[in-house]
Amino acid sequence: MNRVARVWPPVVFGVGLLLLWELVVTFGRVPAFLLPTPSAIAAQVGAQFGVIVPTAAVTGGNALAGLVAGFLLGLVLAVLASSSRVIGELLTPVVLAASAVPIVALAPVFTTMFGSTTEIPRRLVVTVVVTVPVFVATARGLRQVQPVHAELMTALAATPWQRARLVRLPGAVPYVMTGLRLAAPAAVIAAIVAEYFGGLQNGLGSRISAAAANTAYARAWAFVAASIALGLLFHLAGLLVERLVTRGRTA
Repeated sequence: MNRVARVWPPVVFGVGLLLLWELVVTFGRVPAFLLPTPSAIAAQVGAQFGVIVPTAAVTGGNALAGLVAGFLLGLVLAVLASSSRVIGELLTPVVLAASAVPIVALAPVFTTMFGSTTEIPRRLVVTVVVTVPVFVATARGLRQVQPVHAELMTALAATPWQRARLVRLPGAVPYVMTGLRLAAPAAVIAAIVAEYFGGLQNGLGSRISAAAANTAYARAWAFVAASIALGLLFHLAGLLVERLVTRGRTA
């Protein structure tokens, strides 16, 4: 009953919002190029379902590859930054500077470097975007060491690697999982935006831009809806991994 009580308010709100959207667009005579009706978008989702699934698989594959690579890179960089003050002072500004570089600048550069017939540029864009939140969250977790644990490692004359393996990394797991949860939907956004700037025309971002250019606005919104669903799927997957890992630690 508690679960039902938590679920029905957002469901009712979402259905009501869609009905209001339909009524406003229909009776307000809003042009289709500004906002199609939900019914028209749903019809296009059904009509384009055979195209949506493979294109979503391509975008999802790029997002997943970049997510894994960015997660591992951010984790390694955070461990290196926490192991030495000098390394930390060198790495932290570089990683934070990477977060300030817009995707519209990264995507064309990577496409020029690696070519427009491969998925590598898009995956690299996702990797850069994912690395930053994972690095920041992990670095923060690695600094949260209980004084009693630090004193114990000092008393045992533990090496820096032993401190990291036995104390810092286990204590940072909740922070690492938070970084992963935040990075998962960001990976989908980065993958879709990167598809707007050349390369293979086989992803959701490419389909959105192509449909909009051909004035097929309901079809473009159908691919937008698929992008939203893909982002929610990645978010739920990240949330599930976080709960499984943290529950295993508390059990």
